Amino acid sequence: MESSYKVLLYYKYVHIENPEECTNEHKQVCDELGLKGRIIIASEGINGTVSGTVEQTDAYMEFMNNHPLFKETIFKIDDAKEHAFKKMRVRCRNELVTLRLENDINPNATTGKHLKPKEFFEAMQREDTVVIDARNDYEYDLGHFKGAVRPDINAFRELPQWIKENKQQFEGKKILTYCTGGIRCEKFSGWLLEEGFDDVSQLEGGIVTYGKDPEVQGELWDGLCYVFDERISVPVNGKEHVIVGKDHFSGEPCERYVNCANPECNKKILCSEENEHKYMRSCSDECRVHPRNRYIAQHDLSEEEVHNRLMAISNSRTINA
Repeated sequence: MESSYKVLLYYKYVHIENPEECTNEHKQVCDELGLKGRIIIASEGINGTVSGTVEQTDAYMEFMNNHPLFKETIFKIDDAKEHAFKKMRVRCRNELVTLRLENDINPNATTGKHLKPKEFFEAMQREDTVVIDARNDYEYDLGHFKGAVRPDINAFRELPQWIKENKQQFEGKKILTYCTGGIRCEKFSGWLLEEGFDDVSQLEGGIVTYGKDPEVQGELWDGLCYVFDERISVPVNGKEHVIVGKDHFSGEPCERYVNCANPECNKKILCSEENEHKYMRSCSDECRVHPRNRYIAQHDLSEEEVHNRLMAISNSRTINA
């Protein structure tokens, strides 16, 4: 049975003369169609993911293909049971992906070699190759390619500095890089070339395209792929599902993400529903006693109840020590 909703993921690097005007026009079109999602428009192009009924998403793709700037945009399409977003947001930004480079990269001029899923699959297995995950740490922790390097970063803009600090482990290697839909790798691979790495390739279409390829069927991928919508994650490996995520508190296999209840932290943590309640959805003791802890407010816990839970946590640590 065909799904009644679709989720579209796409980007296109193209010069936009007046991005603010384009943003306003685009928001009007999306609202008229009834779409929901997030779209970023900058002078360098467009990056978006939207959800809607089949009719709505078909109409949007037709609009894009008839647009003088956005025609030939490649869409990654997922089935969905309902909207993957709560509202429609179209924002004008300085960059489509935040790298904040001193000398920006134009992917239409400088970028790594694009590899189809089968080519990427084969290249990953060569001994002289290193695979770098271009995403954030919490994305990697939920799922990644076997043997891929996990940069110790909280945001994409930290990646260039991390590479510089660890440059020696990549020198003389053939570099492969990947991200969710491909847009981050367009700039990152170009930056690597500018830094002197002469053999740089990227996964064309990103992880979501790799998972849909009928030849590789997501092979060599472990875990799930983190996505920035209400679904949180999507499967990739159609041959074998291996859980790599670990519960923040127990270390047990886990693929369930929540945000820390301390609004000043808001860290994404993997944890079971049982541990969410046991630890009051807080990643640390400091966050558990934060005066604006959202879990405490949502569950209307009294000071006594909070005290009892903190004592229970302390006692369980003593027992397990």
